[in-house]
Amino acid sequence: MIFNYISKIIVMASQTIQANLVDITGERIYPAEVFISEGKIAFIREISPDQLAASWPGETPPFLLPGFIDSHVHIESSMLVPSEFARIAVLHGTVATVSDPHEIANVCGMKGVEYMIENGNTVPFKFYFGAPSCVPATRFETAGASLDAKEVEALLQKDAVKYLSEMMNFPGVLHKDPEVMEKIEAAHRLGKPVDGHAPGLRGEALQQYIGAGISTDHECFTREEAEEKLSLGMKVLIREGSAARNFEALIDLMHDHADNMMFCSDDKHPDSLVEGHIDQLCARAVAKGIDVFKVLKAACINPALHYGLNTGLLREGDPADCILVKDLQQFKVISTYIDGRLVADKGVSLIARQPVQPINHFHAEPKRISYFQIPYNGETTIPVIEALDGQLITNRLDMAPTVKDGMMVSDQDRDLLKIVVVNRYDHGKPAARAFIKNFGLKNGAIGSSVAHDSHNIVAVGTDDEAICMAVNAVIATQGGISCIVRFKDSSFHHNTLETHLLPLGIAGLMSADDGFNVATKYTAMDHLAKSLGTPLSAPYMTLSFMALLVIPHLKLSDLGIFDGDQFALIQ
Repeated sequence: MIFNYISKIIVMASQTIQANLVDITGERIYPAEVFISEGKIAFIREISPDQLAASWPGETPPFLLPGFIDSHVHIESSMLVPSEFARIAVLHGTVATVSDPHEIANVCGMKGVEYMIENGNTVPFKFYFGAPSCVPATRFETAGASLDAKEVEALLQKDAVKYLSEMMNFPGVLHKDPEVMEKIEAAHRLGKPVDGHAPGLRGEALQQYIGAGISTDHECFTREEAEEKLSLGMKVLIREGSAARNFEALIDLMHDHADNMMFCSDDKHPDSLVEGHIDQLCARAVAKGIDVFKVLKAACINPALHYGLNTGLLREGDPADCILVKDLQQFKVISTYIDGRLVADKGVSLIARQPVQPINHFHAEPKRISYFQIPYNGETTIPVIEALDGQLITNRLDMAPTVKDGMMVSDQDRDLLKIVVVNRYDHGKPAARAFIKNFGLKNGAIGSSVAHDSHNIVAVGTDDEAICMAVNAVIATQGGISCIVRFKDSSFHHNTLETHLLPLGIAGLMSADDGFNVATKYTAMDHLAKSLGTPLSAPYMTLSFMALLVIPHLKLSDLGIFDGDQFALIQ
């Protein structure tokens, strides 16, 4: 009877995989044959080591495990539309993402969220989107759109929307702002979890925040903060992105808290996505001595269970979302399957490119140099943003300005550079101007229309002419990242400014180009920015967060300098 049943399954199976099966919940690894039919795992049969070896002649049999899940990511930060993100991510064994479309929502509103869902549906990859909770993020900046509680609830009612995205307005939660509480209550009513965003929140305020029904946080940057949040029942996501990197500070907590931890990238630029994804974090965690089953629980199981994802966990009856890896140390991915379909094999993505339709919201016009000048009015000190490499938080410094011809100017010798934010939605508005330390540019400027959260134009540079050119280059293509290089022209015996640009025509955030090409172009832009002298590991990513008001301590919006501790504009 059993033999006949197995024979029927084999006949029905569209394919079989033989490998060392990693049973994460059972904490067991054994030789197995997995039968896949109609996109699902029809049957799993344990086989002998000799049978497994025979199916991989001359090779070491690989390991089969559930696919990786990025538990919190803004796809837009990859500068790729979802369909292109997927083509690269599957090479690293990622089969699903818990994606917050907050960035495009701040530019294009509901249409932007729907755009991400529709584009994601064109490829065999599991994008699970959230309903952005804070559009705009604060009232201290100009966004391109807003989402009220009724619109958020309408999104939450969609099957494709699995959760309420990060509640960044923690003051609104603590003060029970009616609009904020209505969004949270809508998620609870629909049985969908609420993501948190509360960097540095501790003690009674943290308890109140969690008490509102907020269940995760990806903003912990110290072990002590994460331990407190875990002790109060929160799930902590270890974030390792292109700019914010908290892995080293938090990974040891996985020894004791693996059931309540996950991995995420949050924001990942295209060059680093090509290099690796959640697979890299698994390798680093195992190298740190974390038990492999605990690591894989965080990478593959916990996100699926917490968010209620239709993602296979390598069980009979599950969708066949699984990966073959060479070993359980480096997690080098051989093949990736989604719903039983081979989507990546031996380093080649098998997901085809899809047509990309444009969407944008951009009304800025070219600026003059005088637009960026700051008159000196006798100030003895000025507030200065101190950027920190690998962190989203900044510090506040109070420094004496450098003055020339009655204007406050950048001073490369002191690493005191001018930073500006220009409203991209209303060309008649003045620029916000301030000074920043630790960008380290020795000449030129860099600019970007990727400027969290409202995505106005942000630029930093050594002089007003270069800053003006960096901003105007972005305006000329209605979105992009720019680099202005000043060099000595031997023919004309004077300095020349040269413009370099990576256009981002989709909402000023993403490119419609092939994802691998975008990664190559971004790498060139990154190298150019570093050639100007910056020591930052990801200068464009760091620049994009200098307008992120919901992360303390000092930031710059299009309306002025913002103190995150006072939660108010100070200039």
